[in-house]
Amino acid sequence: MPVQTNKTTTPYKAKKGEEYMNSKQLEHFRGMLNEIKLGLSQDIDRTVHTMQDEATVFADPNDRASQESDMSLELRNRDRERKLIKNIDKMLARIDEGDYGFCDKCGVEIGLNRLEARPTATLCIDCKTLDEIRERQVAK
Repeated sequence: MPVQTNKTTTPYKAKKGEEYMNSKQLEHFRGMLNEIKLGLSQDIDRTVHTMQDEATVFADPNDRASQESDMSLELRNRDRERKLIKNIDKMLARIDEGDYGFCDKCGVEIGLNRLEARPTATLCIDCKTLDEIRERQVAK
């Protein structure tokens, strides 16, 4: 699931010879993750208020079905966002533990560019590619 950002955080530009996942980089990604989390939380709150405001009982069955369908879709989206918030919390904990930015499978650096694009990534590009190949093979 892609992570959406408001893109107010400018991408981190590593300086030559800079240590990977130093304190500046960790703070950059902590800020980025917190920004995404805040945006998602605001969306969830907005949805709750909107659903409460629009809780109209329609006499027409078609209108009622349309409203229920819209609410169902909205709730599915919010559930997806709730799961993403949980994942962001795990990433923030990894930053605190010093594990952020390293692949869960092989332990190598995930890379700044990959983390900029997907700050919740837990696999390096090689391990992720192998996982996707395996998934395609199993799906056949």
